[in-house]
Amino acid sequence: MNITTLETNDHEARTAAAMLLVEGFRDFAPQTWPDLQSAQTEVEEALDPAKICRVAYDEAGLLVGWIGSLELYPGHVWELHPLVVRRSHQRQGVGRALVQDLERQVVARGGSTIFLGTDDEAGLTSLAGVDLYPDVSAHMSTIRNVRDHPYAFYQRCGFVIVGLVPDANGFGKPDILMAKRVAQASGPK
Repeated sequence: MNITTLETNDHEARTAAAMLLVEGFRDFAPQTWPDLQSAQTEVEEALDPAKICRVAYDEAGLLVGWIGSLELYPGHVWELHPLVVRRSHQRQGVGRALVQDLERQVVARGGSTIFLGTDDEAGLTSLAGVDLYPDVSAHMSTIRNVRDHPYAFYQRCGFVIVGLVPDANGFGKPDILMAKRVAQASGPK
C-alpha cells in the first residue's frame, strides 16, 4: 500500500475519492454525501493547502481510502474528517494505516491532538433513539456497539470518547466525539 497526498491536478483520484465517500457512507449516514456532486465538493474543500488530504493506493494502483484533517485549535488540535475505505479493502489495515499516517502529518505540523466526531444516524450504538438528557455522561460511559459502529475502530486506534452531542442529527441520533493525543505533552506555558 502507498499513502500519499491527494494532488489538486489528479482529477481521476479526486473523482475516485468522491465516489468512495458516497459508497462508504451510504448505509450508515446516507445524507452526509448523498450524491457524487456533494462528495466532490467535500474533496475539493479538503484540497485546501491549510488542510491535510491523504489517499491510499493498493498494489494495483487502485485508490482504496482517503483521510482528511483540518486544524481546529492552531498549533494544537486537528479534526479528522473524513475517513473512508473502499468496502472491498476494509478490515485489511487500510484505515489504521491512514490514521497512523495522519498522526505523523499532524505531529509534523506541530499538532498534539486529533479530534473527530462519528455520528450514529443508523442506530448502530446503544445511544440511538435514546433521550440522552439530562445525564449525558452516564449514557456516554455505558455506550455499547450494537451494529458495528466505527467508534470501535477508532478506539482500537487509541482514540477515547470525550463527549457526545445529543440529537446532533435529529432526536436519538447523536454525534460521538473522540480524541487522541499524538505528541508528548509539553506542560503548561
